[in-house]
Order: sequence, then structure tokens, then C-alpha cells
Amino acid sequence: MESGHITPHQMEGVKLFFSQISPLEIAFYAAPFCLLLASLAFLPLFFHRFWESNRNKAIISLVLGLPSALFFIARDWHVLAHTALDYAAFVSLMGALFIISGGIYIRGAFAGLPWVNALFMLIGALLANFIGTTGASMLLIRPLLRANHTRVNKAHIVVFFIFIVSNCSGLLTPLGDPPLFLGFLKGVSFGWTLQLWPQWLFVNCTLLLLFFAIDEFWFKREHHDTRAILKKNDGLLSERFGIEGKRNFLLLLLVITLILISGYWIYPLEGEPVFGESFGGFASKLFQIIGMILLASLSFFFTPKKIHQKNHFSFHPIIEVAVLFAGIFLAMIPALLILETQGAKLHLEETWQLFWMTGLLSGFLDNAPTYLTFTSLAKGTLGLTGEGLGELMHHARGQELLKAISCGAVFMGAMTYIGNGPNFMVKAIAEHSKVKMPGFFGFMLWSGFILIPVFSLVTLFFFR
Repeated sequence: MESGHITPHQMEGVKLFFSQISPLEIAFYAAPFCLLLASLAFLPLFFHRFWESNRNKAIISLVLGLPSALFFIARDWHVLAHTALDYAAFVSLMGALFIISGGIYIRGAFAGLPWVNALFMLIGALLANFIGTTGASMLLIRPLLRANHTRVNKAHIVVFFIFIVSNCSGLLTPLGDPPLFLGFLKGVSFGWTLQLWPQWLFVNCTLLLLFFAIDEFWFKREHHDTRAILKKNDGLLSERFGIEGKRNFLLLLLVITLILISGYWIYPLEGEPVFGESFGGFASKLFQIIGMILLASLSFFFTPKKIHQKNHFSFHPIIEVAVLFAGIFLAMIPALLILETQGAKLHLEETWQLFWMTGLLSGFLDNAPTYLTFTSLAKGTLGLTGEGLGELMHHARGQELLKAISCGAVFMGAMTYIGNGPNFMVKAIAEHSKVKMPGFFGFMLWSGFILIPVFSLVTLFFFR
């Protein structure tokens, strides 16, 4: 689905190599990924005009991803082919949801009032469990931005949208977030994640209350005329509620259907491994890629142009995501292999340790492969040797560890712009709509001040 994960079927020679390297060598192989993160943080601050160009982003991304590509071409090209397939599956899903949601125009008398914004996020938090955090984010971010187009102070609205709708809301079903979907493919029953409703309720309600208080604070500091317009629903906001491009809802449903078909019927297929991955895993991703391209094409060519114009639709945001994540997927292969082969040295046995380690690494190393790595570590800790995660789910202690890993992977994908697929997409759409978003470190300041205290309370209440 949305990940660049390293599967258990890769060539053992590569794993053996990374399991034996020294700390200095670890730093060497992780350096390109760290430099790419630094580029995301500093280039927009000091070279803003240079960074605005997607061509320049592509150059930086591919230059820093090239060392990893050359290394695996020389040592084991199957790993590179496998990552390319994962990347294609990721971009095709992101692109399909971006294009299909861009063909839906939700009009209505939406005013950018604090309670209206909070209602948007509540709806997104519920919807994410049925169409995924990416689907809910792409569907709701544009009408939310339109509702607040007259406001000056609105970057915090998008930040909290990323926290809630793009991440923390997707905990209750495997459709909600990629790590849980991978867990479902590995043997966790579809309804098991409903056990996580206390954590879901606590985190999302806490964030909604914090958002309402902060949004109310900034709303009161808007110009008097702006507040008056919003409260009276004048101008564009006086549109009657309606939805244009309804056929795209059917295409969104088909996106979810394709994902379920790939998980239930195609992934379990048996055959010769392809690119170091099981035949079923290869076939399911190929099925998703072809299906997503087809659905995105149907949406784009059959959606009336006036809807795209009303949504200010442009391919710029999805191109930005595609070029940046090309480098991220390449550069993080060594980092993921190091984590997989040397992670046992961390000696993580307590639920709070797994919650925080899974979470913090999910903020920087795509939350889906991080989830798989730490579930494997949890199985090893408990001496469980069976295939998949079924044993972990049915083991009393294993259930507690699985809950901690699941919550860490889903919640803390919100810590950075690259922790989960929709984060950077929402940022790009907001910036395309002329919202001045915080940079990489600026966003981390928000997540540090808001999310770390909330997650500390989660630890205290659920994972002591």
C-alpha cells in the first residue's frame, strides 16, 4: 500500500551485510537519508525560490537517493526493484486519491468559525476509518481551506488537520492507515483494531479540544471585518450546500474495493517469489498500481473542467510529493535494513518502550515498515516463531505489545511531514492555496509542543 517496506523475503546476503556493520558504517550508510531530511528542513528556509521548483526538488531528491540505488544495483538489484514497486504502489494510490478527490466539489455555507473547523475535523476523524487517512484528507482539505480563505491566521488549522485527519484518526480499522493494513495482511483479524477505541477516543478528543481553544484564540485576533463576514456567511460562503462530481464517490469506493481485493484474494496467492517478495505480494501491488492508474484516468478525463477550476486543481502538489518521495524511498532502504537487522540490540520489552520507539521512528522512516519491524521484534521477545502476526494477536502479552506498536505507528506518523503519506500532500495543497505553512522544523515544533504531551498522557493511561 503506502510504504517502502523491506520484506522478510529479501536476499539474506544483504541482511547479513547490514547486521555486521559498525556504528561508523551505520552513520555512513544513513548519511544520504539524513542529508535529505536536512534538505527538506533548511532549503525552503534559506533558498525559498530555488525550492519552489519541482525540477530542483527532483534533482536534490535523486542525487541523494543515487548512492543507495548504486549500492543495491551492485550488491542485489532485487532490493531496488522491490523498492521501485513499493514506490509505484505508493504514488499510484496517492495520485488516484488526489485526482479523484479533486473531481469532487463540496459547496455550501461553510464559515471558517472555530466550531465549523472542529466539525470538519471530527467528520474527517470518523471518515478516515472507512476511506483511509489519505482519502479523508484529500476529500476534506479543499473545502476546509475554502471555508477559511478570508482568515489571515490559518496555518494552525492545516497543522491540526494533519495531526487528526491525516494521522491519529486512522486507528480503528485496517483501512485507516497503512501499518494496520499491513498487519491485516500478516494475519491480524479485520476487527481486532476496534479494541483500540479508548486510545483513539482519548487522542482525537484531546486534539480536537486543543484545536478549538487555539483556533478560538486566533479567530478573536482576526480583523473585525473578517469576523463579521464569517459570522454572517456573506459572499462566496452563502452558497447553498451541494456536491458536484458525485460520480467520483463511486471511484473512491472502487479504490477501497481494489485495496480489499488485493488483500483478501490476491495477496494470499502462492507462486515463485518475484524481486525477493512473495508472489502474492508482488501481484497485489501490481494489481493496485494498474487499478489506481485506471481509476485516476477515468476521474480526470470524465470530470467536468468547471469542477477542477472551482477546486483550483493542479498537478503541482502530487508532482512535488512524487519527486521528493522518490529520493526518500531510495535513501531510506539502508536505514530500514539497519533497523531490521540490528533492532534487537535495543532490548525493547515494555509496552511504553515499543510505543515510543515505533512512534518516533515512524515519524521519519515511513510508519508502515517501522510497524513490521517492531512487530517482528515483539515476536522474537516472546519467543513466537510462526508466520505472520496471528500468534502475536492471540498471545496475552503479545496483544499488549501489538496495541503499543499499532498506536505508536499510527499516532506518531504525525510528528513530521514525511511520517505518513498524506502529510506532505496536505501541506502542498495548502501552500498551493497560498497558506504559509511552517517548514520542516517549524512543523516539528508544533508536534513537539502539542503531540508529545498528549502521547505522554497516552503512555501514562494505557502503556505503563
